[in-house]
Amino acid sequence: MSGAEPADGFGDDAARPGSGEVTATVIVNAPAERVFAAFLSWEKQGDWIPLTKVRVVEGDGGEGSLVEAVTALGPATLRDELRVVKVNPPYEVRVVHCGTVLRGPGTMRCTAMSGDRTQVVLHEWFHLPAGPVGKLAWPVVWPGSKLGFTGALKRFGRLVEEGRLP
Repeated sequence: MSGAEPADGFGDDAARPGSGEVTATVIVNAPAERVFAAFLSWEKQGDWIPLTKVRVVEGDGGEGSLVEAVTALGPATLRDELRVVKVNPPYEVRVVHCGTVLRGPGTMRCTAMSGDRTQVVLHEWFHLPAGPVGKLAWPVVWPGSKLGFTGALKRFGRLVEEGRLP
């Protein structure tokens, strides 16, 4: 690490929450341990995140690993790089999106409930691109982001319940 690089190791403020905040929640009819294991099956995330392929590019998928998610729709491609910064099974995974477009911290939390059910909360704080214009556009973009996150998380829950994940 050079003297100019911040202590978080991300080269700038990627580890600090950005102003674009999205939260999605789902209840999964499965024990927290199983839900947590399914979430950490990085390569399987493409099964529940539309148009996306996910792979571990560095590490074993645990703390310190670098994960890449590429979402493509026709010629348009969005590459998301995220560093796994904390794994606390079966309760929490923390990441930092550290790519060139998507930046900011995220968490996934599992809370065990009665009847072998688990509440899953996915929370992301993105740094908005384009400065003031990005902040002005966020109220228009946010509903689509919220719907996308919620839909993906619901699909994740169904796949876990059906035994198709992990």
